[in-house]
Amino acid sequence: MGSLPTPKRAVRIMNISGSPVDRREALSVAAASNEPIDVFVGDWMPELNMPAKAYAVSQDPKAVGYEISFIEALGPAIQTLAAKKQKLVANAGTVATKQLYDRVLAMIKEKGLNMTIAWIEGDLVMEQVTAARERGDDLKHICSGLPLKDWAYEPVFAQCYLGSAAATKALVAGADIVLCGRIADASPIVAAAAWWHGWQPQDYNQLAQSLIAGHLIECSTYVTGGNFTGLKSLDFDHINALGYPIAEIGSEGEVVITKTPGTDGIVTTETCKEQLLYEIQGMYYLNSDVTAVIDKVKFTQLSKERVELSGVTGKPPPGTTKVGITAFGGYTAELHWSLIGLDIAEKVKMAEIQMRHRTGKEQMKKFIEWTLTSYGSVPTNPRNYNSATVDLRLVAQARDKADLSWDRFAKPALEIVMQSWPAATTTPDKRQAEPQLFQEYFPTIIHQPTQYVHFSNPSLDTIEVPPPTKTIEHPYQQPSYPPTNPMDLSSFGPTTPAPLGYVVLGRAGDKGSNCNTGFFVRKEDEWDWLRSLLSMETFIELMAEEYRGQKIDRMEFPSIWAVHFLVHDHLDRGVTANATYDVLGKFLSEFIRTRTVDIPNKFLQRGRI
Repeated sequence: MGSLPTPKRAVRIMNISGSPVDRREALSVAAASNEPIDVFVGDWMPELNMPAKAYAVSQDPKAVGYEISFIEALGPAIQTLAAKKQKLVANAGTVATKQLYDRVLAMIKEKGLNMTIAWIEGDLVMEQVTAARERGDDLKHICSGLPLKDWAYEPVFAQCYLGSAAATKALVAGADIVLCGRIADASPIVAAAAWWHGWQPQDYNQLAQSLIAGHLIECSTYVTGGNFTGLKSLDFDHINALGYPIAEIGSEGEVVITKTPGTDGIVTTETCKEQLLYEIQGMYYLNSDVTAVIDKVKFTQLSKERVELSGVTGKPPPGTTKVGITAFGGYTAELHWSLIGLDIAEKVKMAEIQMRHRTGKEQMKKFIEWTLTSYGSVPTNPRNYNSATVDLRLVAQARDKADLSWDRFAKPALEIVMQSWPAATTTPDKRQAEPQLFQEYFPTIIHQPTQYVHFSNPSLDTIEVPPPTKTIEHPYQQPSYPPTNPMDLSSFGPTTPAPLGYVVLGRAGDKGSNCNTGFFVRKEDEWDWLRSLLSMETFIELMAEEYRGQKIDRMEFPSIWAVHFLVHDHLDRGVTANATYDVLGKFLSEFIRTRTVDIPNKFLQRGRI
């Protein structure tokens, strides 16, 4: 067994990846720096790429199912990690963790390094899902409520989220690198803190604080200025290499979020609030190890680039976990044109009538999706071509690839150009007209599985990690309520119509086909106005044509002056099958911030965000 460090200080955990397209040199640069880091963690596994890899592996077990970009990051860093004895916990196994383990093991043998590699088994649950279907278990889509038995697609792969328990045991046993598949994004941070401080499964408050610390840093630079609605407050001379976040977690669960001094970006209460509001579902943040209660969360700016997290409490975890079921969806293709000038709506209508007629009724029936949409608008009195141009996008999906062939999809759409809208051209963007495979995705819940930890060190036996024994059941519906003690909006004085985003920051994100969005203000005296303004009815008005009758939940975060909404089933069929530009649910908050509301003049006088 590895030795357990004496917790004389807080553990320092740095996240060096938020997705497969993050900066790959981050790990090697951080490892080689003088920044004292105990554990590196990283997320290589967004839901955008997982179903594609799952389907590929289901069709060919030899297909690469792990994240190649992880190897690109690890290669230049691994010798430094070994020399400094810094730990690494990563979910880059994606859908084939054993494959990744074999690749990393070969790497350390080739370099002659004395390191122990562990890999976590237990997230692949196709057998459990198949057995549940055969038993007639009530497996429902967690966003839409659709029973799995009524799903129009045949499952080929199923993978569930794991907690930190197995990764913690791997670190305690002496693993230097812990490779995981679908471990929850924040769980590597929980594992690092639990290992360092020797926490037990019932230390719910400490686990909950570390879980939210993990949520804050799991998206790497999102909490240091990336994706920040207050971007104009950044120093644009220093935005090319935003610093990666560090969570300092004490033995009682005390948390400070920071970054390496001198690196680009910022760490403020505002960046932390935005990241907290990202991809949450309500006041309960569920994880396989703990339920974090976050409605009283608070952030305090201790000093420049140091923010304290407090107010999070913990309860036992749910006995279930989320599982994503993948199926073959079909093929998708698209075409783009540019429209310029006046009468955009009429031009789109003309194009759609002609394209549908040219394609033919019988062929149109073969498409799962066929949508013609314009993106953008033309201002009054535009000053150049660019400002007067919008994108016309045709997206089609079909089960049979042949139905998206050039002759059946693109050719009829192109052949109407000579009789169509003014300024139509014969050279649209055809680069995406070639059919591309896509997957359908069905999120549901199952009982937490048993996990297993395997080691490269032959002296270490495989560890079996059963699911937690003390759990609680959560209602399907998280708490939702109207404004608490709303105030008369006229009591805030004279107002001026202006975009909400002039004084309100926000963040939005996806979970399956649900979309969440949260909004908060900069000053405490603006909080009563925000929570009184953002009723359910007003939010629906602000959504305008984006509201299509979806169920919406509303809650408040009084300690961070924020209102949060969860819009159910807003993202079509989820990230992989979504036919809009907003596949990750990030557009909603920015759209709402553009909408005009009556803002008290005294708030506007403080300056626009």
